[in-house]
Amino acid sequence: MTTISYPPKPSPGDRIAVISPGAGLPELFPRPFELGLERLREDYGLVPVEYPTTRKMGATPQERADDIHAAFADPGIKAVIASIGGDDQITVLPLLDRELIRANPKPFFGMSDNTNLLMYLRNTGIVGYHGATVMTALGRPVAMDQLTAESLWAALFTSGEYELGPADRWNDVNRDWADPATFEAKPETKPGTGWTWVNADRVVEGRSWGGCLEIVAWLLMADREISHDLSEYDGGVLLLETSEEMPSGEEVFRILRNMGERGLLQRFSALLMARAKTWSFEQPNSPEEGARYAAEQREAVLRAMRTYAPDTTIVFDVDYGHTDPQLVIPYGGLVRVDGPARRITVTY
Repeated sequence: MTTISYPPKPSPGDRIAVISPGAGLPELFPRPFELGLERLREDYGLVPVEYPTTRKMGATPQERADDIHAAFADPGIKAVIASIGGDDQITVLPLLDRELIRANPKPFFGMSDNTNLLMYLRNTGIVGYHGATVMTALGRPVAMDQLTAESLWAALFTSGEYELGPADRWNDVNRDWADPATFEAKPETKPGTGWTWVNADRVVEGRSWGGCLEIVAWLLMADREISHDLSEYDGGVLLLETSEEMPSGEEVFRILRNMGERGLLQRFSALLMARAKTWSFEQPNSPEEGARYAAEQREAVLRAMRTYAPDTTIVFDVDYGHTDPQLVIPYGGLVRVDGPARRITVTY
């Protein structure tokens, strides 16, 4: 079993590495990136440090691995945060020096394609933090969502328990980052729907694992960073969320079915299923179409869980995925799911 521990936390005034281990989208869309850097400086009191590929599209896997190594090896850097996700971070993993990173543990913040690095860090014995990339959470037009901002502050600077809560309002419709008008008004939000609980008759506490469902599937296909000793995951809390590519309900079911056939799905005592993103520039769903998509995804998850893990506690619509707000969840850290009290508490 891997021994996993929390790395030392930064303090306001410390330097924080800002890297692009997935895609160097800050080169194409500097406005949300620079807004996010400004908030790291002004709202969190941190000093962001960029690297050669932070604003470089098309950087090679080796170049991105070099930036990761530089960020972790520098004793003056106290935490690391991703600019955004991407789609090929899996090619960076074989180039990483596990002993270098293990010898220099630091909090890493990211989600989506950064599931790759979060899983790598967990297997290296380091708790990471799922959520809050620079361009999305920190670069939100006009102001960060309050839930996101408070959760990120707690994850960055504090240790101990932190109770998550359902969002009063949320959003999953994006506006064009290339249009300056995007940053002149807050995103339009809609009323929250709360969490939906299944098998909520128990209290579960365990270490988290999972992330973006599509990335988890790719890692399973590549047989990379997935423990062959499945007891590693016994009693854990499974985190799953889907991206702006919006996989169909049937595809979600098939991925989960394959996880079940591998004997993986049934290892976890609880599943936190993030609120589904139901809109993208490629699929600009109406509210009605979005609601149908979310319902189809929920039914797909329930169908797989009824087959392979019927007793697992499930919480739907937790706000930590590709929607806004974006709560931060410790990856490999402790998560307590209290069904009778309808409460979720993480340990930062």
